[in-house]
Amino acid sequence: MKLLDNMRSEIRFRHYSIRTEKAYIDWVKRFIIYHNTKHPKDMGVSEIKIFLNWLAKEQNVAASTQNQALCAILFLYRFVIKREVEWVEGVKWAKKPKKLPVVFSKAEIQNIMPHLSDPHWTIANLMYGSGLRLNECISLRIQDIDFDFKQIIVRNAKGAKDRTTVLPDILENKLRHQIEHVQAVHKYDLEIGFGDVYLPYAIQKKYPSAAKSLIWQYLFPAKSHSFDPRSKKKRRHHIHIDSVQKNIRNAIIKSGVRKKGTSHSFRHSFATHLLEAGYDIRTIQELLGHEDVSTTMIYTHVMKKGAGAVQSPVDV
Repeated sequence: MKLLDNMRSEIRFRHYSIRTEKAYIDWVKRFIIYHNTKHPKDMGVSEIKIFLNWLAKEQNVAASTQNQALCAILFLYRFVIKREVEWVEGVKWAKKPKKLPVVFSKAEIQNIMPHLSDPHWTIANLMYGSGLRLNECISLRIQDIDFDFKQIIVRNAKGAKDRTTVLPDILENKLRHQIEHVQAVHKYDLEIGFGDVYLPYAIQKKYPSAAKSLIWQYLFPAKSHSFDPRSKKKRRHHIHIDSVQKNIRNAIIKSGVRKKGTSHSFRHSFATHLLEAGYDIRTIQELLGHEDVSTTMIYTHVMKKGAGAVQSPVDV
């Protein structure tokens, strides 16, 4: 337990997300349990290799999952045990399958949306209309909505980078009403002795009073207060990601759309439909926040033009 506590401290010192913390701790636990609770300081490259091969061969984990396990273990050795581990050779790496993203047509999206109610309807339309990831969407603060410049500011996104993306005209009134709702909820919270919200570490340290300001409140607050897993402080967080995913999954089923889509399919649809409309791929790359344009290029394979824009001979 002391080892895991030390690891938590190192993770929090580097301001990793709570999701990364949970994942890393879980992988280190599994690594130790797999080797019959042997202490990591008494293990090394060979034990790491055996564990990774077991994940690939016996557990059939995805390539990204196997890589996350390795990152967690290397973090443990580098920052907790304070020992550098040489590169792990001879690992049977899980193959990352090349899969095309699930994209909804405009007609399918029109069929899905009526089966969603607010705030899930607005969240789904933000993912489709602005290309936001689900986690980015539910983490939005009031100050991130810029009505004057018709843009949304996505802060501390993947890769710890900020970016801006388009604010759809159709959502302007909805978002103004949502902000009014947040304002009412925040006023109530202040009256009953709550009202402060989680802030990024640097902001919390520099501006402690900002936690109770309206502009820092989440755009999509949770219905009730909950305990922060790190500070143990009771406050109102943003809407839970599972709630949104469940509602979107049910809406897809009710709509009769016969695709295995998820909330992320709205973001895929945003990129694909912009490409079909003739927008430059570099522009779409910036709106999506992709590091490499090759990631954005995958959407060229699912456009309505078909595979390689080839016309089938049966249609000639």
